[in-house]
Amino acid sequence: MSVKLETRGLGKTYGQFVALQPTDIQVREGEFLTLLGPSGSGKTTLLQMISGLVPPDSGQLLIDGQEATHIAPGKRGIGLVFQSYALFPHMSVRDNVAYGLRMRKYPKAEVSQAVDDALAMVRMEDFAHRYPNELSGGQQQRIALARCFAYRPSIILLDEPLGALDKNLREHMQLEIRRMHKELGATFIYVTHDQEEALTLSDRICLMNRARIEQLATPEELYDRPATRFAAEFIGHSNLLQGQRDGTGHLQVEGQRLDLTGCAGHQAPSAGTEAFLLIRPEAARLTDPAAGLLQGTVDECVFLGSDTRALVRLPSGNRFSVRCSRDLSPRIGDPVGIAWDPTRATLLPAQAVS
Repeated sequence: MSVKLETRGLGKTYGQFVALQPTDIQVREGEFLTLLGPSGSGKTTLLQMISGLVPPDSGQLLIDGQEATHIAPGKRGIGLVFQSYALFPHMSVRDNVAYGLRMRKYPKAEVSQAVDDALAMVRMEDFAHRYPNELSGGQQQRIALARCFAYRPSIILLDEPLGALDKNLREHMQLEIRRMHKELGATFIYVTHDQEEALTLSDRICLMNRARIEQLATPEELYDRPATRFAAEFIGHSNLLQGQRDGTGHLQVEGQRLDLTGCAGHQAPSAGTEAFLLIRPEAARLTDPAAGLLQGTVDECVFLGSDTRALVRLPSGNRFSVRCSRDLSPRIGDPVGIAWDPTRATLLPAQAVS
């Protein structure tokens, strides 16, 4: 798959504040890439520099292999969808969608057909003559998407477009955006701080932290094999067990000697080296105390609807989270063992957990 967009050392500072450290990234043709991270991680700054709305202080932007760092935003062939929708309240839905095409001097007949196609894509044909104040939030978001899609840009940037919607509508729109991406075949770059949204939508996720890329991977790789503690804790729920390697392929944790064979990230052991073992709650199971790799006491049970999360107090005082079937939920105070499949655990070196 060819590279559609590339940044080389692209960075931005505001006085002493580093908004984005020099960043290298390649986005593939037709890919859905999500920039994920907490507030202040640099994801929106990167998106704004790709769009041309913010000039970089260092580095280059290439589109289709051509220098684009200083090309005006309107000449980059990029569409942009904002969280605020930015619809014109005095224009009908149809005129809002047509606005970008008319500004680009499209022939009248082409404008009409393109608007029809865009409204059909977002399933809003019956609302063409309404005005934004006559639409729900979800309908307004669809029109904002249609306005962007109408002129068929090859790159579409979406800056937290679903942030203002309620949970059920947001989940529905995630699936709709994924469908539209497949229909258009364009390259999507999507900004969000919502991990579930990123996992649902993305071909790859660029996880950002402290104005830099923390890890770039597929959703499955990022969830199952995080490279750092931040990645492990930001994506999903995690249990991190701190211990020391004993030089024989084992980790001393909570007074137990755990075999690291089969764990992702496991390397040749070095005696005395500190490390952390990551086990997701759904990868663990409760057993009789004698059969467990670790032992503890059920401290709390959290009802999640389809299942229950048991929080087990370990001898150190730390709590270990285990997802259980509702039919097998333990009682608070029960002594239990905890076991897991080593191939579903990940070993993180101490330097990756700081």
